[in-house]
Amino acid sequence: MTSRLILWRHGHTEWNAERRVQGHSDTPLSALGHAQAAEAAPLLAAYAPDAIVSSDLRRCTETAAALASHTGLPVRRDPRLRERYYGEWEGLTMAEIARRWPESYARKAAGADAADLGHGIERPGDVMKRVGEALREAAEANPRGTTVVVSHGGAIRYGIFELLGLPVDHLRAVYALINCHFSELRFDPVRGWVLHSHNVGVAEGPPGYE
Repeated sequence: MTSRLILWRHGHTEWNAERRVQGHSDTPLSALGHAQAAEAAPLLAAYAPDAIVSSDLRRCTETAAALASHTGLPVRRDPRLRERYYGEWEGLTMAEIARRWPESYARKAAGADAADLGHGIERPGDVMKRVGEALREAAEANPRGTTVVVSHGGAIRYGIFELLGLPVDHLRAVYALINCHFSELRFDPVRGWVLHSHNVGVAEGPPGYE
């Protein structure tokens, strides 16, 4: 068995429902988010994970706890798995951002995920680097097993692109993870990291905002 990473997005939060930018803000799961995590946990447990690693933000640790209760595994926290930091935008709705900074909002809405948006927002290359480092270390710590990594929608996409060696300006070619859905990466000794499946889960719904 080669190394396998299951990258699991946290469950729903009230800020997701409000389209409010979360970033590094430490928001908890909503009642719906807890229900999503409880429903998805048996599906993740069926992959027989050997380790669980989570972003240290509450919406992820609370999601990870649902899986830990099924597997008995401890949850290791890694702050490098946090969402992209959104600076001045954090805590604001997309409508509020559009009113305050229409030009920056227009760039974001047009697909500028690869751009430096200013406003103290973390650069995409920096997100890719830190999340990629965390994912590689998690895999290296469990080289012949399955590790479930609980993180955030944007962070997971940046991490996938980093491991696959894909250019960040193509980020929007990959659909964002729905809350409590996951992607599976496997390490092939010849080809390196391979995306085996994407957006797997039990409950359909729109992707919440980062």
